[in-house]
Amino acid sequence: MGKPYSMDLRERVVAAIEGGDSTHQAAARFSIGIATAGTWARLKRATGEVCPAKQGKPKGAVLDPHADFILGVLADAPDTTLDEMVERLREERGVTVVRTAVWKLLDRHGQTHKKRLRMPASKSALM
Repeated sequence: MGKPYSMDLRERVVAAIEGGDSTHQAAARFSIGIATAGTWARLKRATGEVCPAKQGKPKGAVLDPHADFILGVLADAPDTTLDEMVERLREERGVTVVRTAVWKLLDRHGQTHKKRLRMPASKSALM
């Protein structure tokens, strides 16, 4: 992901637009896109600032605070299904998630969610 434009450039573009230049003129003068200049001007009018939004994916997931609960439930009852876990989270913790979120949490913690225990491959059985 690229870096946001500098605050100096953002402020100069918005100052030019506020000073009477059109969005097209300011964009051409500072060698940026017309839509970018317009977006910065609207942002300045709406919020009073031209700061860029935080970039990147937020750290953590919705279920990270509930990881101990989920892993504890699976330790007590290893045959709990993902749908049952979603239901328990909704009822006991007030967290509404889909089962994929539970699956990804288990995967991050190195847990497999299988009904039966792992077994070594059989040389005589068909694969």
